[in-house]
Amino acid sequence: MSLGALPTTAPAALEGWQAHVRPSRVLFGGGRLVEIGGLVSELGASRVLVVTDPGIVAAGHVARAVRSIEAAGLAVDIFDGVGENPTSIHVEAGTRYASAYDADFLVGLGGGSAMDCAKGVNFLLTNGGVMADYAGFGKASKPMLDSVGVPCTAGTGSEAQSFALITDPESHVKMACGDSKARFTAVVLDPHVLRTAPAEVSAVAGYDALSHAVESYVTRSGNPLSRLLAHEGWRLMDSAFPEILSGDAHDSVWADMLWGAHLAGSAIELSMLGAAHACANPLTAMFDVVHGRAIGLVLPTVVRLNATVCDCQYGDLLGVDGVGAEKLARRLEELRQLGGLPTRLNEVGVAATDVPELARQAMEQWTLRHNPLDLDVTEVETLYRSAL
Repeated sequence: MSLGALPTTAPAALEGWQAHVRPSRVLFGGGRLVEIGGLVSELGASRVLVVTDPGIVAAGHVARAVRSIEAAGLAVDIFDGVGENPTSIHVEAGTRYASAYDADFLVGLGGGSAMDCAKGVNFLLTNGGVMADYAGFGKASKPMLDSVGVPCTAGTGSEAQSFALITDPESHVKMACGDSKARFTAVVLDPHVLRTAPAEVSAVAGYDALSHAVESYVTRSGNPLSRLLAHEGWRLMDSAFPEILSGDAHDSVWADMLWGAHLAGSAIELSMLGAAHACANPLTAMFDVVHGRAIGLVLPTVVRLNATVCDCQYGDLLGVDGVGAEKLARRLEELRQLGGLPTRLNEVGVAATDVPELARQAMEQWTLRHNPLDLDVTEVETLYRSAL
């Protein structure tokens, strides 16, 4: 697929920039899940552990993967104890299972939770300790296992990243644990598996993917490559998202949605995220709001707030000349409504008295420092209040 024209916000070559590009092998196409056995065999696996969740097992995707792996003459077992927003408890349980099985290869099969948990298992299985030891980047001193990521939703883009987001079960803080060795060795992108996800899951995951393109396009950490990836990811998903919600989307639409989400995930790896994710995470921690819903509650407001520094960049993302923040915010509200996502914080139980604590927690989020506009705690409180 064409990557289209380079966004006009790319800096002049004389300004200089750099990006650490860590490519994975990508197998893309309808039905390619059945090729996973040959892939892991080629990568040197002998005892494969599939890390997944009960919903993916029920959908039949795990059985197809297992048959393919067994047909390649390899031993395979399943850990299906992954929960939504995996905590260190899920990772530790998976690590014990992997150790008892003597796994030498991991497959993360499912949504972002399963893939993040597989990365977490890789950290602890090979390097020991606890997940908090790996918060940050590059703290794994020993080699890690080769692994394959297979997304079953078009959402987090975890398959394109070297970070695992693992929640501390006591503080409910999401720890970003990254290392280049944790990145999947290969990725299987099979649009056919997306069709089994419930419509609500597709809506929530898809809006999250859209937010990745929007935020990574304007972060202060971005560069021409990250913006190119985010721009194309947005173009594909902006068109595909409404169609997949209709329930009668063509295979090519699901392919565009999956590829767009992957590109947006790749952009995150190069540019990080911004204030919308910083403000969404406390909503999940304090009110158990599903991540994509939490993003929907704050993203349009963040776009309007950032207009003071990147209005024209938002216009570039939409493919229009000049200012674009208000147009983009309205489009995001339209897509949010199509997905049936909540529109006001009071719909998920947030009261005005909760705002100071939400803002305090948002200020501690690592993504906030990458936002194009510097925000203090008073401005974050104002952001939340405007979304009440």
